[in-house]
Amino acid sequence: MLGSAQVVAFVPATDLDRSCRFYRDVLGLALIETNPSACVFRTGGTTLRVTKVDRLRAQPFTVLGWTVPDIQRAVDDLADRGVAMGHYDGMGQDERGVWTAPGGSLVAWFKDPDGNTLAVSQPPA
Repeated sequence: MLGSAQVVAFVPATDLDRSCRFYRDVLGLALIETNPSACVFRTGGTTLRVTKVDRLRAQPFTVLGWTVPDIQRAVDDLADRGVAMGHYDGMGQDERGVWTAPGGSLVAWFKDPDGNTLAVSQPPA
């Protein structure tokens, strides 16, 4: 039924202005709408609604991620914009925070201003 429907992703934010600036100015997403309850972005072919919430408890897992053709370049670009990659005990990440998954994908994680875990990943060669 929904197999051909367009996906809309949602990320919660306690400070909508701060989060809007992060997703627009730091991550470079195209802002398509703002209203009192959300900032709406276009990323790839997907709509992302950064939605105002009164409080949230950031989850310990990835809530949103992007597939990139060159993870090293993506990590460098994010670092140049002040974004720090996360390092997790026992993951075997390299010094830049990039982990090689058993299937060969490369993954790096970072946080948004509310502590939501985001990721960039590169498929195996």
